[in-house]
Amino acid sequence: MSGETILVVDDEANIVELARMYLEKEGFRVEVARDGAQALAMVNHRPPALMVLDLMLPEVDGWDVCRRIRAKTDIPIIMLTARDEDVDKIVGLELGADDYLTKPFNPRELIARIKAILRRVNPRPRAAAAIRLEELVIDPAGRQVWVKDTPIKTRSKEFDLLLTLAENKNIVLSRDQLLSLVWGYDFAGQTRTVDMHIANLRNKIAGSGVEIETVWGVGYKLVA
Repeated sequence: MSGETILVVDDEANIVELARMYLEKEGFRVEVARDGAQALAMVNHRPPALMVLDLMLPEVDGWDVCRRIRAKTDIPIIMLTARDEDVDKIVGLELGADDYLTKPFNPRELIARIKAILRRVNPRPRAAAAIRLEELVIDPAGRQVWVKDTPIKTRSKEFDLLLTLAENKNIVLSRDQLLSLVWGYDFAGQTRTVDMHIANLRNKIAGSGVEIETVWGVGYKLVA
C-alpha cells in the first residue's frame, strides 16, 4: 500500500503540509494541487491512487472536480470541508466521494481512512494454496489453521496476524507494522494489543515446530 501516490487538493498551505508530513511518514508519495483546474489536469496526466479533495477551491470547486472525475474514472476521493453540514456530506457522497472529513481534522484519522479505502479497492492478494510450515498449516481461503492435522480455532485478528507473520517468515515486523497490516489503523499507544494476540497464538500453535520469536526492542518474527 505504501509507495502509492496521494493527490492532496487544497489551497490552504497549512492543511497541505500537515497532510504531506503524515502521508510521507507512512511511505506514500504526495502530489499537491492548489485549485480545482490544476487537480483535473494532474488527474488527466497521471491518475493518483487516491485524492484528498477540499470542497472550497478557487477556479473549479470540489463538487465540480468530483463530478468531472467521476464521469471518467473511479479514483477514490476523500472530501474535505470547513463546514460540518449534513447537506454538504450528502451532496459530496452522491457525487461519488468515498469518504468525508470536516476540517480541522485529525491527520491520523485521515491516514486511517486512506488506508481503509485503499485496502477496499485494492485488497491484499492471498496465496491460492495453503501455507505449510513444519506441523502448521494455514489456509488463507478457508481462514483455517491446523496443528498436527488438528484444527485450531482462531479469532479473526489472530488468524490475520498469524497469516501476516507466515507470509513474512523470518522477517522481523515491528508492533506498529503489525498494527497497520492487521488492524489497518495506527492505534497510537495500543501496541499491547499485538502482544496479547501474540501470546494467544503462541499457545495455540505450540507443538507445531513453528515459533513466534520476540526480537527485543524491535518486534516479532515467525520461524520454523
